[in-house]
Amino acid sequence: MSTEQNTRQGYNGKALEILEKFNIRVWSSVDIKTTRGKFEGKILPRSENDDDKHIVVKIPTGYNIGVDVDTIQDIFETGYEKANYQIPEQEFPYSEELPNVKLFGTGGTIASRLDYRTGAVIPAFSPGELYGAVPELADVCNLTTEKVFAVFSENMGPSQYVELAKAIGKEIENGIDGIIIGHGTDTLHHTASALTFMIQNPPVPIVLVGSQRSSDRPSSDAALNLIHSAYTAGHSNIAEVMVCMFGPTSDEYGFLHKGTRVRKMHSSYRSTFRTIGDIPLATVKRGDIKPLKEKYNQRRNDKKVNILPFFEEKVAIVYYYPNMQPDIIDSLVDNGYKGIVIAGTGLGHVNKPLYPALKRAIDKGVHVYMTVQTLWGYVHMFVYDTGRDLMDIGVIPAENMLPEVAYIKLGWALGQTNDKEKVKELMLTPINDEITEKEPYNGYLIYQGGVPEVEEFIRKYRK
Repeated sequence: MSTEQNTRQGYNGKALEILEKFNIRVWSSVDIKTTRGKFEGKILPRSENDDDKHIVVKIPTGYNIGVDVDTIQDIFETGYEKANYQIPEQEFPYSEELPNVKLFGTGGTIASRLDYRTGAVIPAFSPGELYGAVPELADVCNLTTEKVFAVFSENMGPSQYVELAKAIGKEIENGIDGIIIGHGTDTLHHTASALTFMIQNPPVPIVLVGSQRSSDRPSSDAALNLIHSAYTAGHSNIAEVMVCMFGPTSDEYGFLHKGTRVRKMHSSYRSTFRTIGDIPLATVKRGDIKPLKEKYNQRRNDKKVNILPFFEEKVAIVYYYPNMQPDIIDSLVDNGYKGIVIAGTGLGHVNKPLYPALKRAIDKGVHVYMTVQTLWGYVHMFVYDTGRDLMDIGVIPAENMLPEVAYIKLGWALGQTNDKEKVKELMLTPINDEITEKEPYNGYLIYQGGVPEVEEFIRKYRK
């Protein structure tokens, strides 16, 4: 790489032109004047695969922002200090006494280190890099890594689910002791659900993990989540598809959530993932896993696993709202969609103007299932006339499946058959607690601030 290229690392097109125009280098501290206001921070490098429409700036709060090049009026360099953009890498130690764990990367940063002089995030992925970033991993397992994708989690979809399921199946057949999947948090629960249906009866733990806060922040949860997931994958007796993320907002422990009952519930809290309509599988600390549920699939010594990598992409999830117009349903039908999951109000309702469109969809062979947007609770369409009318049309209640899980399962079912009764059987036969007979008394707990007894509890027990 030439000196000139190195000073503008990763930038191309319009973004490169702007940096050259104002003679700005990567790692420069700058003041930027734009049509949207003024910004200050440090210019960070970009991946060569990124777009040419933004310049990445680390602002004083520690966050990285993308500044639209079309809005930039002037840039002033106020300082310069180049980062050492190399992570310390050491050979990952091997111990015959420790389990062998495989880490699949799907994109983004699994772990990283911060150059505190410059504020740059230094990504880590190879075993040696991860050992340099999180040396505690060497006390937990023998780790190997493989990057299967390089996409943001919002770009994960059916093709990635299928490829990932097949890759995991091969590792299990090769005798791996546990599997970790590094994944962005935005759609982590969708992938967890898909893998639960596609990988049935696994003999080893399969753990999805991410981080809410990047490793360049002091409050990052990346390293601890990775340690917890490594211990779970290598040592846990729970052989299921699980999500491993923070339990409380503190660093006390992590939760293991069942892949079909977990959901991201806060945009930025580290403890964002919650089990809905049930309780988590277990808590995990360094060297300690405590099951919370009595029943779960247990680890086995064989290499047998049932891989069912199927998915029909022409499936939609529709969130009902008052005054929703029937042309939304009509457009899905006209565009060849084979399945629709509705997140209905209350016990599973939509307005009457949608009835003819839904009947038309079902008459044309579209599979329509009802869930509830309340998340907690069951579809009960037999209570009110609205629900009974919808069932008469052919809308099928999806019990207490979460809307996202019902969407994933319907895509998976339609990937195998289009027969109405066979699809219905697949949808309504529980595979791994996506449908439960009842919700436990403590499966619905929302600590609403301001309620006297809740405030008293928090004051008493919060550390």
